[in-house]
Amino acid sequence: MKKKFALSFVALASVALLAACGEVKSGASNAAGNTVEEKTIKIGFNFEETGAVAAYGTSEQKGAQLAVDEINAAGGIDGKQIEVVDKDNKSETAEAASVTTNLVTQSKVSAIVGPATSGATAAAVANATKAGVPLISPSATQDGLTKGQDYLFIGTFQDSFQGKIIANYVTDKLQAKKVVLYTDNASDYAKGIAKAFREAYKGEIVADETFVAGDTDFQAALTKMKGKDFDAIIVPGYYTEAGKIVNQARGMGIDKPIVGGDGFNGEEFVQQATAEKASNIYFISGFSTTVEVSAKAKAFLDAYRAKYNEEPSTFAALAYDSVHLVANAAKGAKNSGEIKDNLAKTKDFEGVTGQTSFDADHNTVKTAYMMTMNNGKVEAAEVVKP
Repeated sequence: MKKKFALSFVALASVALLAACGEVKSGASNAAGNTVEEKTIKIGFNFEETGAVAAYGTSEQKGAQLAVDEINAAGGIDGKQIEVVDKDNKSETAEAASVTTNLVTQSKVSAIVGPATSGATAAAVANATKAGVPLISPSATQDGLTKGQDYLFIGTFQDSFQGKIIANYVTDKLQAKKVVLYTDNASDYAKGIAKAFREAYKGEIVADETFVAGDTDFQAALTKMKGKDFDAIIVPGYYTEAGKIVNQARGMGIDKPIVGGDGFNGEEFVQQATAEKASNIYFISGFSTTVEVSAKAKAFLDAYRAKYNEEPSTFAALAYDSVHLVANAAKGAKNSGEIKDNLAKTKDFEGVTGQTSFDADHNTVKTAYMMTMNNGKVEAAEVVKP
C-alpha cells in the first residue's frame, strides 16, 4: 500500500528512490552489513504509527510485535531472542528515511520490517541498502518499486495485479458494462490501480474523475456521476477518502456497487462511510477472516484477538508473516548481508496469508480475495485472480 502524504514530499520520495537505485548499481552497499549479536537479533520496525495512514502502520506494528512475542516465547532464533527497535515514521516519507538511518547506524539492526506504504518504502530503501541491511515492506504495492533493489523485499501483490482483478470482477461477477472511475490523483498507489484497470477493462468508462487526498467534499463530482448511466463506481484510493465518498454517494441516492482495492481494508473505512451506508461494497484483501483458513492462520487469529481484543486486518497479517520471513532467513546468519541472501532464496514459505516465494525482483504474488460488504460487515470473500 502506498500513499503520497503531501505534495511537498513527492520530490523527496522520487529522489530517494533514484538514490536507492544508484546505491545498488554502484555497489556502494556494505555487503556484510551489520553483525548479528551473540545473544540477540535486532529487528527494526519502521511503521506509520501516527499521521495520515496510521491505521495501516499501527495494524502492522501489532501484527509484527505478536510474531516477535511468539518467536521469543518458542526459544527465539538459534536460541537468540529478537530485540525490537520500534520507530514511528509519522506517515512521512522524509521521516521514514531518517528512521532507517537511525535503525541501521545507531541501533545496528540486522533487518527492518516496514514501512507499510510505497512512498515511505521508496524513501527508506537507500539508507538500508547503503548499510547492507534488508528491508521488507509487508504492504508496499507500487509496480517497479523493487527493480534493481537488492535489499528490498515486498510481502504482497502489486498495484497492477489489483487493477486487473477489479476489471475482471466487475465484468464477470457484477456484469458491469459501464463504470465510473473515481481516482485519488495524489496517490501513485491509486493511479497505478486505475491505469491497470483502464488497460484491462473491456467495458465503457463513462466518466473518469479524480479527487485529491485530503478532500472531504465530493458532492460536485458525485452529482455529475449521478446523471450518467453506469453499473458500478471504481474508487482506487484509501479509506480516508473512500469512506467519505461512500457516505456521500449513498446519501445522494447512488446505490450502485462501489469497488476498490486493499485501501478499503480496516474498520476506519466503515467509520468514515458509516455502517448504515456501507453496503454493496467490494474490495480486495490479501487476508480474510470470513473464509475457511489454515491451522496456522487460525492460530494467528486466536492469538491476535486474545492480545488486542480486535479483529486483525490484512495489514496485521502481512506484517506478522514478514517478521516470520525475516526470522526464517536469520537462522544461521552471521550478519545482515546473509539474512538478505537467505530472504532472496525463500520459496513456498507457508504463512498466515498463504505461500510466499520471492521472484528475481523480490516481489511476490499472494492469494487475493474479493470481499463483499453490507451494512459495514464483510459477508463473503472469494479467491480472485487477475
